[in-house]
Amino acid sequence: MAEDTGLYNSVAPLRNVAALVALIDRVQRRASGLPGLATFYGPSGFGKTTAGVYAANRFQAYQVQVKSVWTGRKFCEAILTDLAIRPHRTIADMVDQISEELARTGRPLLIDEADHLVARNMIEIVRDIYESSGATVILIGEELLPQKLQKWERVHGRMLDWVGAEPGCIGDVGHLAPIYCRGIELSPDLQDYLLKVSQRSIRRICINLERVREFAETRGLDKVDLSDWGKADFFTGEAPAPRRKLA
Repeated sequence: MAEDTGLYNSVAPLRNVAALVALIDRVQRRASGLPGLATFYGPSGFGKTTAGVYAANRFQAYQVQVKSVWTGRKFCEAILTDLAIRPHRTIADMVDQISEELARTGRPLLIDEADHLVARNMIEIVRDIYESSGATVILIGEELLPQKLQKWERVHGRMLDWVGAEPGCIGDVGHLAPIYCRGIELSPDLQDYLLKVSQRSIRRICINLERVREFAETRGLDKVDLSDWGKADFFTGEAPAPRRKLA
């Protein structure tokens, strides 16, 4: 489980953090007989992983971030590491270990980068864990994860809900500014412009707030507005144009 930190306490008001917290709470409180799987999905950069870390602390959830090269064995071993349990030898035995612990504790399991489980045909392991434990299991992944899961009807059909992460908003800029642009006041027009050029990506908003901080510090400013910023560059995520051949 992720450690509680000042950073993740500070991001609590972000829109997608609140959305994931509400989703987990709804699944945890579901009526008897309703399914306990749910999916939180959205484009890269929308702050899903940050939301997952916060939610893991909020609910004392177990959490694992899947890597593209993992096998089914490695996936189970990673979960058991977070559960502080020594893995047994076979995948079948490890699934039983995970299921027993989730059933015993009643704590949710958050699985980030769940697209990799689908791509490597390991998603049925998640269903096995859920069926054996009855625990809340939240898949976190990219925008097309719900469509990818349609191939796996026994997983897709056990979803209680699907919640899409939303683009960043001006409120998110205001909440993130004290973290990444500490001590610097940003005018409303600069915040609006920063949100626009960041294309509402939470990741790019954070990067651009850091650029404003550097800009202000090098000029001795404690307040920056759009006229101060002028033609300085923000990070848009677009690839730079090819350079001319260097001599």
